[in-house]
Amino acid sequence: MEKSKLEKAQEEIKKLRKKIYNVNKKHKESLSALEKIAVKVTDSVGSMGFFLIIFGWTILWLGWNIIAPKELRFDPYPAFVLWLFISNMIQIFLMPLIMIGQNLQGRHAEIRAESDFEVNVRAEKEIEVILLHLEQQNELSLKILNNIENSKKD
Repeated sequence: MEKSKLEKAQEEIKKLRKKIYNVNKKHKESLSALEKIAVKVTDSVGSMGFFLIIFGWTILWLGWNIIAPKELRFDPYPAFVLWLFISNMIQIFLMPLIMIGQNLQGRHAEIRAESDFEVNVRAEKEIEVILLHLEQQNELSLKILNNIENSKKD
């Protein structure tokens, strides 16, 4: 009876076995050129380097237009209209790209989670088969020991 249970479990494991593939590579290959650009923009805009560039640009722009001689100022204090316009345009263009990139990164995370779940299910089934196999070996070992003990008594 136990042997048939073990054989059924082994057959089930064989059915579950699929070719192992790299989900990260598969996801990258599935992206279109525009989606790759969106992910790249999202990755770089979300970096400290980008923050420091924008921060430095803002400090230079505002500093120049406050401290420089009046005839060299191109966006006079206190309005900074040109700076506000350019900053808003950057935000307007980056916002949809960042959202697209985040959606793609979320989809990638879901694919990785599904892959992890499949691996966990397969591992659990394989562990179950190993445990059944160990139980069967224990039973066989006990039978062998009993046979040895009985043969010594006779």
